Amino acid sequence: MQSWLDHLADRSGPKYLAIADAIDHAVRTGALRPGERLPPQRELAAELGVDLTTVTRAYGLARDAGLIEGAGRLGSYVRNAAGLPLADLTADSGMIMPPQPGFALLGQAMRDGMAKLLRAGGQSPLLQYQPSGGALRDRQEAAQALAARGMATAEDQAIVTAGGQNALHAIIGTMFAPGDVICAGRSTYPGLLALARRFGLTVRAIPGDGEGLDPDAVQAAALAGAKAVYVVPTNDNPTTATLDLERRLWLAAIIRRHGLTLVEDDAYGQLPARPLPPLAAFAPERSWHVASVAKIVSPVLRVAHVRAPSAAAARRLVGDISETSVMAPPLNAALVTHWLREGVFADLVARVRAEGVVRQRLVAPLLAGLDHAAHPEGYHIWLRLADTAPAPAELASRLSPLGLSIVPGERFAVDPAAAERAVRISIGGAIGHERLARAFEGLRALVGAAPAR
Repeated sequence: MQSWLDHLADRSGPKYLAIADAIDHAVRTGALRPGERLPPQRELAAELGVDLTTVTRAYGLARDAGLIEGAGRLGSYVRNAAGLPLADLTADSGMIMPPQPGFALLGQAMRDGMAKLLRAGGQSPLLQYQPSGGALRDRQEAAQALAARGMATAEDQAIVTAGGQNALHAIIGTMFAPGDVICAGRSTYPGLLALARRFGLTVRAIPGDGEGLDPDAVQAAALAGAKAVYVVPTNDNPTTATLDLERRLWLAAIIRRHGLTLVEDDAYGQLPARPLPPLAAFAPERSWHVASVAKIVSPVLRVAHVRAPSAAAARRLVGDISETSVMAPPLNAALVTHWLREGVFADLVARVRAEGVVRQRLVAPLLAGLDHAAHPEGYHIWLRLADTAPAPAELASRLSPLGLSIVPGERFAVDPAAAERAVRISIGGAIGHERLARAFEGLRALVGAAPAR
């Protein structure tokens, strides 16, 4: 038997996935080198004692993953690493990425926008340093966009940051002291957990359900000394829960009654065709609202619009931004402003939304019968695993060659000892429909469920 298949018998799950997994491992460890010829499919099938279709399917998965390529009658060869598509090199980044719906649209919008911004020539102010909180024109447009979503915002309350994480870093670093307690869901955004560790804060896990945080539990935490609550109100990361209007009003009342600070990470709030009002609209004087571009248009645009509860709080935040990132990327910020003014931004979000709907419908039959949650217009899935399924980390490792971005549930756990046996799966990014469907077929095979008819 080929040396790279020595441990094939030790691998659980369907044979075709085990073979594809072995190819992936061999390529990445150097056991199979670029340009090396793989065994002919019929010979390998006979050697392993499996059907030809099993090997054909395994080679197909490896080819889809960019690991090998076919050369007709000459057979299949390990692909040169330099030729791997960018999507294959970044598929396991663990990030949620907006889907790309024939994304010449995004590229064209960027080319057109940049050309208009820079066509004056000469010494463009966009090619110079900008104020740390954003240029006046960008803050004015941000204030108008925030106000249009129900949050009255003065231009001196609006800040432009280098993405959502930059905004959270500034908020956590300037508004809280070591030992302060922040409430969050039992499974929450790892970026918040990392910042809490950095600044010596305690994150208190709050129970919830399919509609988000339990307001009564937030109130109990406030009575026990909590200072703030962190929430992704629409299409939560990772659970996909969305707070309905009644629960938003309920939480806002608790925030005001107990003087809590709200940190609203509204990464997906603008994605639904019929968006709900942000929580900050109901408690504006207690709220930090963060609306980033990365999760609803493209991660290449490092821009977020932040609404501070007051002008004084905004000035404090700008001080932190100056010390860390200096400023948001000027061309990125100006491009977003241009798109907002011209209506291009809304069109791009609509196209991303439409592609998210298509992908959710594509994978829904392959998730039937599994314990999962998803937003119909979103592009990540929270899948709870049965005890008979592989462990979350093993499942993520086994499926990464298929191009899926899968993160084990323990990465999101406020209390690792109480982590859900679950994974978050991104169905966005550059992965195509056919490859996405095949990857989910592999997922079902590994978790021991037959595809729905």
